[in-house]
Amino acid sequence: MSAAKSLLIELGTEELPPKALDELAAAFLRGICDGLSKRGVDAALDSAVVYASPRRLAVHIPAVAESAAQQVIVRRGPALTAGRDAEGKPTKALLGFAQSCGVDVEQLGEERTDKGAWFAYRDMSPVRFLKDLLAEIVDETLKGLPIPKPMRWADHDYSFVRPAHWLVMLHGSDIIDGEVLGLKSGRQSRGHRFMHPQPVHIADADGWLDHMRAAKVLADPRERRQRIEAEIARAAKETGGVPRLDAALLDEIANLTEWPAAIACTFERDFLAVPPEALVTTMETNQKFVPVFDADGKLTEHFIGIANIDSKQPSEIRKGYERVIRPRFADAKFFWDEDLKTPLAGYQDALKNVTYQQALGSLWDKSIRVAELARVIANRVGVDAGQATRAAALSKCDLLTRMVGEFPELQGVMGRYYAAHHGEPAEVADALDSYYQPRFAGDAVASGKVGQVLAVAERLDTLTGIFAVGMKPSGNKDPFALRRAALGLARTLIEGRIELDLPGTLREALELLPEAALAAGIKPGKDGKAAPLDAGKRRAELAGELYDFVLERLRGYYAEQGFGGEQFEAVLAVRPASLADFDRRLRAVADFGRRPEAASLAAANKRVANILRKQAEEAGAPPIGSSVDPKYFEFDAERALADALVSATADTAAPLEAGDYAAVLTRLAQLQAPVDAFFDDVLVNAEDPAVRANRLALLGQLKAQFAAIADISRL
Repeated sequence: MSAAKSLLIELGTEELPPKALDELAAAFLRGICDGLSKRGVDAALDSAVVYASPRRLAVHIPAVAESAAQQVIVRRGPALTAGRDAEGKPTKALLGFAQSCGVDVEQLGEERTDKGAWFAYRDMSPVRFLKDLLAEIVDETLKGLPIPKPMRWADHDYSFVRPAHWLVMLHGSDIIDGEVLGLKSGRQSRGHRFMHPQPVHIADADGWLDHMRAAKVLADPRERRQRIEAEIARAAKETGGVPRLDAALLDEIANLTEWPAAIACTFERDFLAVPPEALVTTMETNQKFVPVFDADGKLTEHFIGIANIDSKQPSEIRKGYERVIRPRFADAKFFWDEDLKTPLAGYQDALKNVTYQQALGSLWDKSIRVAELARVIANRVGVDAGQATRAAALSKCDLLTRMVGEFPELQGVMGRYYAAHHGEPAEVADALDSYYQPRFAGDAVASGKVGQVLAVAERLDTLTGIFAVGMKPSGNKDPFALRRAALGLARTLIEGRIELDLPGTLREALELLPEAALAAGIKPGKDGKAAPLDAGKRRAELAGELYDFVLERLRGYYAEQGFGGEQFEAVLAVRPASLADFDRRLRAVADFGRRPEAASLAAANKRVANILRKQAEEAGAPPIGSSVDPKYFEFDAERALADALVSATADTAAPLEAGDYAAVLTRLAQLQAPVDAFFDDVLVNAEDPAVRANRLALLGQLKAQFAAIADISRL
């Protein structure tokens, strides 16, 4: 690496959007590294570090060469056979090629490959210096950043996510001259907007980070996060409580501050009469404040604000934070008090005026469908149908309350509070909140059975309705979050151990949809007209499509738990109607796969499947029977396998009925020896048609034994 020195690139801007800052920083680092690599500049890219704060993006690479590595350039000319005439003299083509290269014919070399041989000219690429490449790399990187809405400022032609004000590009202690976004590079950076407004002179690339600290800027986001956590812990001691700082809020605060300092604050205790979720949402979402709880997990009147300055008068900042939170809390208390004046059921009629989807009707229509599904499902799984129906009828009512209108993320949560306040059963009130679960990846499913039933019914109606009107997901577009709904449905059925015939229930959900919805999803033909609606056929097609859609969501779900793709495919092949049953089968198959007999039996099942398939495909071949006649046995191995199958069938009947698939497969593993002996001693395709048919029937019984659980041949 020629004259390798540290490289620093810093772009200073107006305050960057905090939620996009991490992504911008990662893309900035990636672009700089790719630009150097693509141009052949040797650099310690594995040690490159990106820095980002509200007013800057920066990359530091500890060793970068001052020039790109030279490369051998090969120009291929005419073929050897075409370069000289019969007398060995250069042809016009060869002379022209040599002239274009600026050399004599004698100075040309040859290039030989398995495709032929040619005259060739070899030269070294010109030396390209970092100082001539870096501005181009930075400009290219900035144009490639993920910026959905770039800004223009002043009268410039260029644009960026925010107006840019300074540019530092240093190679060691040397300035690399260049211009990007109208800024000429130099060694003048800027510190904290208020605590160090004067320019910061950067002596060399390696000293930049320390210069930033001295100028009251923690440019390393990792260091800022650590300081924020330490500051919050310090301030929390003043309150005597326990702060709650989740990762998302920590990231956002870190991307809003360059020199974070925590301030302990309080609000009036009267506000604690409002549900804590509303107050916490206001603090975290609107103000980026950290709520403080007591040792029992109850919200206290304390909170912590993070200032972007070490103030000489922190009491003034405290007053400001307390002053700004008060009207927001007052609004929340007003919403709460006003909402309590109307029972949750009092909003039901108003749901008729809120359109859910044009062909699917209003939210009232949706809640009626969900209530009927909840009643049917509850009766089947042994849950109080009255409570499930009541919860479904109330499930959309809180959407019309003032609190949820202001804080949409509290839907369900507020429904639970309002229902409990007006005397609804605890199971019903809890279901209004929990049926939204899982709300995000890693979230638990609803814990209560009424909530689980409502969660299933709600998602069934959403999936069937949106699929029916032809708005199913395509590519990365999923505006109704149907993939998430399908996974939530599957997880609730599996983790809630709800035994439900999913294809059958999907058909029932489709029966509740208006025919207008079924017709809306029929695509016009080539003549521009949609085919007449055959409602029964349409529902059958949608039920199958939806069942496959839900099953496909399980592929990633089980992969995250460590199940192999072949294990999943083995169970998928038999398409269990119940997803709870699917789960038991998969776990049994995974356990079976660890047994020493598994490989042999899987291979045997694959061989059996191939034999039976070929027989079925053979023209004029009679159908394979299901009964086996001992009089056609010619070998002991046939009798032994037949006897083993009879015994296994008897032994597995009870556990199979009980869904104890692990016990069934444990018993079937004992078939390895008679199966191996059969294939060692017996020719299936015997010349005698009756003998051959009998052996095929025997193999059919073997396949059926395993197929009752999964397609073991796929392991």
